[in-house]
Amino acid sequence: MQKFNGKPYYLTTAIAYASGKPHIGNCYEIVLSDSIARFRRAQGYDVFFQTGTDEHGQKIEQKAAAAGVSPKAYVDEVAGGIRKIWDLLNTSYDKFIRTTDADHERQVQKIFKKLYDQGDIYKGYYEGWYCVPDESFFTESQLVDGKCPDCGRPVVKATEEAYFFRMSKYADRLMAHIEAHPEFIQPVSRKNEMVNNFLKPGLQDLCVSRTSFKWGIPVSFDERHVVYVWLDALTNYITGIGYDADGASSEQYKKFWPADVHIIGKDIIRFHTIYWPIFLMALGEPLPKQVFGHPWLLQGDGKMSKSRGNVLYADTLVDFFGLDAVRYFVLHEMPFENDGVITWELMTERINSDLANTLGNLVNRTAAMTNKYFGGVLRNGRVEEAVDEDLKKTVMAVPERVESLMEGLHVADALTEIWTLFKRCNKYIDETMPWALARDESQKDRLATVLYNLAESISIGAALLAPFLPDTVDKVRAQLGLVPRDFDTLDRFGLTPDGTRVAEKPEILFARLDPALVMKRVREMFPEAPAEAEKQAEKVPEAEKEPAEAAHKPEISYDDFARLEFRIGEIIRCEEVPKSKKLLCSQVKIGNEMRQILSGIKAWYRPDQMVGKKVMVAVNLKPAKLAGMMSEGMILAAEDEEGRLTLMTPEGEISSGAEVR
Repeated sequence: MQKFNGKPYYLTTAIAYASGKPHIGNCYEIVLSDSIARFRRAQGYDVFFQTGTDEHGQKIEQKAAAAGVSPKAYVDEVAGGIRKIWDLLNTSYDKFIRTTDADHERQVQKIFKKLYDQGDIYKGYYEGWYCVPDESFFTESQLVDGKCPDCGRPVVKATEEAYFFRMSKYADRLMAHIEAHPEFIQPVSRKNEMVNNFLKPGLQDLCVSRTSFKWGIPVSFDERHVVYVWLDALTNYITGIGYDADGASSEQYKKFWPADVHIIGKDIIRFHTIYWPIFLMALGEPLPKQVFGHPWLLQGDGKMSKSRGNVLYADTLVDFFGLDAVRYFVLHEMPFENDGVITWELMTERINSDLANTLGNLVNRTAAMTNKYFGGVLRNGRVEEAVDEDLKKTVMAVPERVESLMEGLHVADALTEIWTLFKRCNKYIDETMPWALARDESQKDRLATVLYNLAESISIGAALLAPFLPDTVDKVRAQLGLVPRDFDTLDRFGLTPDGTRVAEKPEILFARLDPALVMKRVREMFPEAPAEAEKQAEKVPEAEKEPAEAAHKPEISYDDFARLEFRIGEIIRCEEVPKSKKLLCSQVKIGNEMRQILSGIKAWYRPDQMVGKKVMVAVNLKPAKLAGMMSEGMILAAEDEEGRLTLMTPEGEISSGAEVR
């Protein structure tokens, strides 16, 4: 992977509006930006990562009045709460700017005066429709069914004296820049929207001051007016790193501007790709290199909003699932261009399948087998087989693919690539069967090689994963005694030193969750929830509901029971049965024997979720033909009165073939 040796990299988020507590959809942006910033630092960039709060406007003035406090006292409390959530989410920002900061306010006044003096701002009157929550003016033709086209809420008629910015003066220049720099607006669909819906129809001059409220930065030469939100808020990206409108900008500004990327939500891309570039053109400053308008994270089947009662908050989810489980979910489940969905059920499924099964089980098994067979000490036995080369080929290809995906900000896809590495490690365990090697003293060096290769592969995967799940990677390294790897060492396999000692008692990284218990807790947490959490909770019986009385089968003697043979099997491969809506076909290793077993569990498990599981198998059941295929046993599962099904799996580490009695 490339090493960038201190090259400056400036990344920003949209600044959060300080009107209330951000929900998990708002928080996605800060976690996304943090993962990019951490990845760039690992590549060797000198990163400056800025976030903060937007604290002026009529909406805040009204909320403060309703709360009986001054606007400054109101935003101090809200901004403090937002920063607390950013810290809870373990985000590594370098600066948290507030638009009430004195140096920002001073520069905004100077910027306004400079643009006025050069003729880009003029005084006039505004008459139109105003949306208070969005702090935006609209013409009659822009309204949708008489309401705000952005948020769908009512608008009010407003007429007032205002200063305006001459947008049309710079429209052609902006269009030329977009055409010459196709990477400027990403994804491409956002660029097409801006060009076709706003630039081509023609830009109207923009209102940049207000007189109908007072909570804003006063216009220095006309204090009846306060600077309107967008000229105030957008300029944080340059004032935060030392821009000075009089020409005395700081060395930090000269080092980091133009920004490498602005990370923003798709709902405010118009302001960042039309208004902001034009402001910069008027100031004679370079434009940011890229603006990335990420999609929304939706709750259930719709956008989160307090009025719909379907808001999920980051602190609630972190308390419930844990920090890195939340970070993983929001990063992995958000597509590059389309909206993502978050529900309690989806989070539970992803934690169980990806974090507990694929990653957690891999690390735990590697540490446990190293303890069991080698007293906790890793060493390279240097007895190689063809399967080792295949493992290394997969592992060594992942860093370059991850780097390429991150270059294009395809963060979810980058995580999927890292999980490809971990899944290949799990498959390697199945292929090499360390438990079988351990029974043959002559295979000791081969067994040592297998466990070493696992630890080294996990070390490379952990280095790639660290920007996304930093706390989890610290735990992985502690479990296996691994030291952090620099990105420029990921093209070399075999750097873990012989004698590395794993943890004597490895901990579970992520515990599997019972979906039914999760939804029961959801109902208890949100007893009056009118939206998605309640809809999902309705699928689970109420806590007070008496369980259905079990219908028992006739008694049998011990001799009858002794005729049944149950053993632990390990699922090596699994696939759907063609033309069957219910069946999965699993290749199950039971000791030294491989069985093909068909199970009617497709509604509850995907084939990829089955691979690597250890399950309870009835092995002396007479073979039967199902859907034209032979089934040589039965995988046991439990089913409750609601039809929910879960496989019977051993609690601890145990080899396949072990008898259940």
